[in-house]
Amino acid sequence: MKILISNDDGFQAAGLMALYEALKDVAEVEVIAPEVNNSAKSNALTLHSPLYVHRAPNGFRYVNGTPADCVHIALTGLLDYRPDLVVSGINNGANMGDDTIYSGTVGAAMEGYLFGVPAIAFSQVHRDWVHLESAARKARELVLGLQQGQIINGKPWLLNVNIPNLPYEKIGATKLCRLGRRHAAEKVITQINPRGETMYWIGAAGDAMDDADGTDFHATATGHMSVTPLQVDLTDHANLGSWTQTVSRLKASS
Repeated sequence: MKILISNDDGFQAAGLMALYEALKDVAEVEVIAPEVNNSAKSNALTLHSPLYVHRAPNGFRYVNGTPADCVHIALTGLLDYRPDLVVSGINNGANMGDDTIYSGTVGAAMEGYLFGVPAIAFSQVHRDWVHLESAARKARELVLGLQQGQIINGKPWLLNVNIPNLPYEKIGATKLCRLGRRHAAEKVITQINPRGETMYWIGAAGDAMDDADGTDFHATATGHMSVTPLQVDLTDHANLGSWTQTVSRLKASS
């Protein structure tokens, strides 16, 4: 098995190091990650400036671009082989509910999925890497379980996984979940810089709004690792019929 690892916290992040150590003896592992922190970059690609790839002393390669850039160039020319799995993380903080739209961790995994490679995004629920070794061990177990179940067989799929910051023996059974929802983000923060100009800082994410049983929020809050299968199709299939009528009326009126 060949695994490509990336992340959004940068190639020196503790979560990336832990994930590499957990997987390096079960697969041929290649690390290609951003040079610096690229949190909340989602699926952004760098189109108007060149990208450069450098190799760190530990063998990891790093790119002056986004998480999606790293996976994109890896799969379109940098690697001379096609990996069996793309793994992203372990992120420093949760990517649940609405967070998945903004997440660079999910963006890196999704880029692999878009190229037809199975992919997993791993995150720890709380920041600061508490019990990181336990999270890495759970990530390893999931990858091995998918391999042994012959789920890593070339057919693309995309999983979003969040792991509570608990000792290994206290993490509950893995739960398959849907995404929850958050309240709207808090108000933007404004400050005045030394030149008298107004600076704007994006406010904190909103609290969980839909954290009912069955959501990723509920699973992790009760000590379980959450696994959510994701899809890329954003079409509002349930309302295509009503929109067809609306568009027809608009055509008639014009």
